[in-house]
Formats: sequence, C-alpha cells, structure tokens
Amino acid sequence: MAYNLVSPMNPLKNLNALALFLPVALLLAPDQAWALQSHGEPEGIYVHQMAHIFYAAALGYLFWDVGRNAFPGKGWRYLQTFCALMILWNVVAFSGHWLGFHIDNSEIMRSSGYFSSQIMGPISGVKLIYFCATLDHLLSVPALFFLFLSLRTLYRSSDKAETE
Repeated sequence: MAYNLVSPMNPLKNLNALALFLPVALLLAPDQAWALQSHGEPEGIYVHQMAHIFYAAALGYLFWDVGRNAFPGKGWRYLQTFCALMILWNVVAFSGHWLGFHIDNSEIMRSSGYFSSQIMGPISGVKLIYFCATLDHLLSVPALFFLFLSLRTLYRSSDKAETE
C-alpha cells in the first residue's frame, strides 16, 4: 500500500508546519523565559555550589592534561584558555553566591524584577565584591568564544589532515 505524502491527512506535514510555526510564535510573542531557577533552602544552594567546585576541578584536570601531553597547535591552546577562563568564572560565581548570603534582601532593590537589581547604599566592601561577582558574564562569554575557536581550529586541522 502506497501513501500519498502530499495528502492533507499526512501527520508528518502537520508536524513540520508546527515545528516551523512554534519557534516563530515564541520569537514574536515572548512572555517569560523561565531561565532562572531558584534553589530550595538549604540543599539546593549546597548542590549548586558543589557543582561549581566539581566543574572547576574537571576543567583544571582538562587544562593540566592538555598541557601535560603537549598537544601541538593553536586549537589546544585555545582550549586551555577556555578552561582557565571558565575556572575563573566558577570562582567568581561561587564567591558571588556565597556573598549573597551576607547581604540582606532589603539592601537590594528589585523595582522591575531580577534583571534590574540595584544595590542600596552605603556601599561596603562585601557589596562591591558581590556587584563585581554579578558581572560573571564578562568571563563566561569570552570563554565560550575561545571554546568556539578551539573547536573550529581543531576541526579545520583534522579536515586538512584527512584531505592530504
């Protein structure tokens, strides 16, 4: 029995239309991203902090192993740069989470939600370091760029080696 693929009753055609419509609808009418997850007290933050430690340790091992094996090429150096920046990011994020417990919620004004938070005066050393720790994207974004450079360089070098 042969199926007509252009039939209006074809469920695959409807699924393809939905797969195209849904992302467009979400882009044109965004509501809440729900990208932030608050952790339950106190176990959630403990697990989150341990994840920062384990992630930094894994990146430290990768950094060490790439250097120990003395892999040649820029791609491996880019990978080590990614590891170093992400280790720093983990230290900054861990510190920011920890300092968040030393700042009272009344000292942070959230007039328009989480993304428009402002630290109330007077500014102390803890508040200043906490503010700097909230700028962790200044480490993570360049780190991901170095990961991209690493993967692209390694791909191109392997592709070149296969064609020769």
